[in-house]
Amino acid sequence: MKKKYQGSAGVKQAQLQVLRRDFKTLQMKDGKSVTSYCARDMEISNKTWFHGKKIEDVAIMENILCSLTPKFDYVICFIEESKDIDSLSINELQSFLLVYEQKMNRSSNFEEQALKAFTNTHFSSST
Repeated sequence: MKKKYQGSAGVKQAQLQVLRRDFKTLQMKDGKSVTSYCARDMEISNKTWFHGKKIEDVAIMENILCSLTPKFDYVICFIEESKDIDSLSINELQSFLLVYEQKMNRSSNFEEQALKAFTNTHFSSST
């Protein structure tokens, strides 16, 4: 049964190679949420564990921090300077990133509303 679902040693090694490559090359895409990106990272980590190799939490967190979009640079610097990554959990890291993302989204929505209000008043006063 185990051999049926995990495959032979050679197949298992090949699957681990693919998963390691996916893990190392994973990059957050613009427009993706922190939640979906972290879930993808954890999915690869869990598949790797299923095939017999555990990726340490610190390695997962370092991979997440190194592969976020540039809009997260400020919070990454804050986390790296003020927190001991070895004592931080993946859930805590995700929470920090999620709060930052929500604040950025709120501020960009405010800027959009201000621009719309300015545009509407500018065009209505010029007619």
